[in-house]
Amino acid sequence: MSNLTQLRLAAREIFNEALRAVDPAAAVRRAVRLNGLSLNVRDFTIEIRNRPVYSIAIGKAAAAMATGLQEALGQTLTAGVLTGSPATRAQRGDHAAWASDWTIFHGGHPEPNEQSLAAARACFDLLERANRERAVVIFLVSGGGSAMLEWPISEDITIADLRAANKALVNSGASISEINAVRRAFSAVKGGRLAAQAPNCEQITLIVSDVPAGEERNVASGPSLTPLENAPNAREVITRYNLLPQLPETIVRVIETEPGPPENGSASLGRHFVLLDNRSALEATAEAVRRRGFIAQIADDISDQPIAEGCRELLAGLARLRTGAGVDPGEDTSRVCCLISGGEFACPVRGDGIGGRNLETALRLASLTQSDLPDYEHFVALCAGTDGIDGNSPAAGAMIDSTTIARARAVGLDPQDFLERSDAYSFFVALGDIVATGPTGTNVRDIRIMLASALLIQTRAGK
Repeated sequence: MSNLTQLRLAAREIFNEALRAVDPAAAVRRAVRLNGLSLNVRDFTIEIRNRPVYSIAIGKAAAAMATGLQEALGQTLTAGVLTGSPATRAQRGDHAAWASDWTIFHGGHPEPNEQSLAAARACFDLLERANRERAVVIFLVSGGGSAMLEWPISEDITIADLRAANKALVNSGASISEINAVRRAFSAVKGGRLAAQAPNCEQITLIVSDVPAGEERNVASGPSLTPLENAPNAREVITRYNLLPQLPETIVRVIETEPGPPENGSASLGRHFVLLDNRSALEATAEAVRRRGFIAQIADDISDQPIAEGCRELLAGLARLRTGAGVDPGEDTSRVCCLISGGEFACPVRGDGIGGRNLETALRLASLTQSDLPDYEHFVALCAGTDGIDGNSPAAGAMIDSTTIARARAVGLDPQDFLERSDAYSFFVALGDIVATGPTGTNVRDIRIMLASALLIQTRAGK
């Protein structure tokens, strides 16, 4: 396959197949089952008998995870609180399995809103009830929940303060681990404090992870899990990114006396299981690539770098793959190559444009290919977020190819100008190269799919 249109179609089909493979509802159904009076979660068993079972679902995958849990448990599930995106009700639909009493909120993202606070109050009420009944509580946690569920640790902190702090943190270029260290310092629900409201309950947490492997306690800032011992220090993060002038005084005062995790944290908080993560998406992507007869390679070392560095490494990795690096000697060198990477590049916001890290990654790659990949006759890259929303744009990401910059210049678009204004979305809208999915109901970080024509060792041999 060398036709550019075919490569573009293949890239989008591969991305769509990867999304279907990380369906949170299906993942919950695979993990949870009833066995008489026992609740089995993978290899872990909880005795239910006459105990109520409650659930709290948080984040962009909340509706899908809650649907999977409802299907698995049916009437055994007593009640739940769900806080997700405004698309939650559409994702849930009129599914017959939703038989129990769920209270649903549309929490804000990337900044909390009044619904985020209302959801927290409802969670406190549910956990107080569950604690009296010594019930079982199942937390369904996914990315985006940091903003969709919030309650300040001090009554002096207003919703405006919370929004200002989150905006400053998200735009700072700090890692998710660093951002969450600061968020936990002024929150009454993060870092295990939500689950600590119900110490008499048996608890379990199911996670759809949007963070690096091993950092699942950072998903939604860990409402049911205490932080890792080596978690970043909030005050150090603020100093490192010069955030002090941007944070409200009420929040700064709280952080200066940063509270620790809940005193009864490790005793009251239960087990947790990661059901889906970025690796799940990358492996599904590679499988979809190989089904098409292409050569697939996952670049595990290209994940969370600063965006400019990450883009250079992506192109270097693809160049190495095209020369046969890491390819089985028995492989057919006439086949299309595909380099796959995931994670989330660090992408500070520099202007007031529309876009996010995936759109900017695509634009940077398109610009770099002009000098770094001069002999690529056919090259396509798709960069998109699995949640379907990139930054402050309505797109999941964008697709580029070896003609992108030439097409842009033909209509008077200057790529560097759009980069400087953090306005990659507008650039790709003008070219018709946006990848739009709408909210997907899942959230396992980003996928970058880079396709190129046959290996250079085969091409050069035929010259």
